[in-house]
Parts: sequence; structure tokens; C-alpha cells
Amino acid sequence: MNKDVRCSARAAAVFQNVSKVYQGSWTRPRITALDRVNLVVPWGEVFGLIGPNRAGKTTLVKILLSIAHPTDGRIMRLECPWSDRSTLAQIGYVHENPSFPRYLSAWQVVEGYGRLSGVSGKQLRERTGALLQQVGLADRGRERIARFSKGMLQRLALAQALVNDPKLLVLDEPSEGMDLPARRLLHQIIRDRRDSGASVILVSHALDDVERLCDRVAVLCGGRLVSEGRVEELAGAADANREHALENAVGPLYEEALT
Repeated sequence: MNKDVRCSARAAAVFQNVSKVYQGSWTRPRITALDRVNLVVPWGEVFGLIGPNRAGKTTLVKILLSIAHPTDGRIMRLECPWSDRSTLAQIGYVHENPSFPRYLSAWQVVEGYGRLSGVSGKQLRERTGALLQQVGLADRGRERIARFSKGMLQRLALAQALVNDPKLLVLDEPSEGMDLPARRLLHQIIRDRRDSGASVILVSHALDDVERLCDRVAVLCGGRLVSEGRVEELAGAADANREHALENAVGPLYEEALT
């Protein structure tokens, strides 16, 4: 599956033969988190990244965001070399367990991330107010987030990730623990980003959401890319309208890769 992928400039993200090895020590074994992964994330699509625990999904995201460095391989980010860190200001990111300084208010969190991304002045104030309204926190915007529930923090994480109008939105298990209204909001945000021409990377174990929202899916197991393609291709043309079609299709891939 890991055939060579040429680094094209016309994509939101490109991974070419990307590997990540943790060398370990006398107390910890050597771990290959990623093994020569080749992927292209096109513009204007929702790209699902799925696989069992410890498949390498979060490691790939960390490398994309310059949180971790690859052991080998080449990466393009927003049509620029991975070493160009200025492109990070055009990315929105939601961590699976969002956490912010508890003494700040929701307004201060969103505004602060906006400034870090180069948004300022009237534009920043307008975006902050509009986003807090969109995620249902307008009436709690000046309140310290120490009082926020987990669900409210997840909504706040969505607002801060959108304040810079990102060209690429990266969501790592964003629906974990979300109630139904929050999940509907998340789904609408994902569709809106795609409709605007931006790209979305969705890392998720919720395969029903992936099947519903994603244009393309990559399956990682044990650090290796075992399958990649459009959702209808992976689910199977005959099964495209059947409930849990994607889950039924990728389940055997998980089992085969982990044996």
C-alpha cells in the first residue's frame, strides 16, 4: 500500500515515506510509531484518519503540526515545506482532551489564539464574538473557564481552532464525550470548512461519523498505512448505503495488520 507518493505542491498536506522511531532505552523498547507512510490530503476535502489504538494516528498529526519531528521522510504543509513554521498560523487544531489556563475567560482564550495566529483589532473582536455565539458560549464568554464542564471546554476548543479562519482544520477525536447538540455543531462546522474550500483532517474512532462526513479515508495499523481511498471505495460500492458499511470493511484490516 505504501507506494511512492510525489510531494505535490497542490495539496493541503503531503507525507512522503514518513517514519518515526522512538529509540527507547534500557527500560523501554525501541518503538516504530510510523513506518514509511505516504499520504496526500487534497484541498477542499474531509480526510479521515482511522485505526486502532497505537496505530500512529496522533504521531502523524503531531509531526504535521511540528510538535514532533520525523525520523525520516518528507512533508509538505499548505503547499510549503514542513520547515516553514509560518504555515502553522493557518491551521486550526482541536486536541482530544482540550485544556486551557483555568484563570482565563472563554473570550480571552479565543482572542489569545487569534493573536498568536496573526489576527488582531476589530476583525479579532468580531470573530471572537461570532464564534462564541456559534458554539453556544456567548453568555459565558467573560466567565473563567475553571467553571466550565468538559462539554463547554470542547465547544471552546472548536471556537479557538476557527478564530484564524484556517485553511486546514485538524480534529483529533473531537466528538469524544460530546452530547448530541455539540456533535451536530461539530458536523456542521466540518461541512462548512469543506464548503469554504479548506481541508479537514478528522482523527476518529467513531466510524459512523467518518463514513458520514469524510470524502477520503486512510487506515493506519501498527504505524503502517494499510488502506487509503474514497469512503465509497473502502466501504464497497455495493455496501455504500448499508449501515456500518465502513466499520464492516475496515474491521478485517485491523485484525490482519495486528496479527
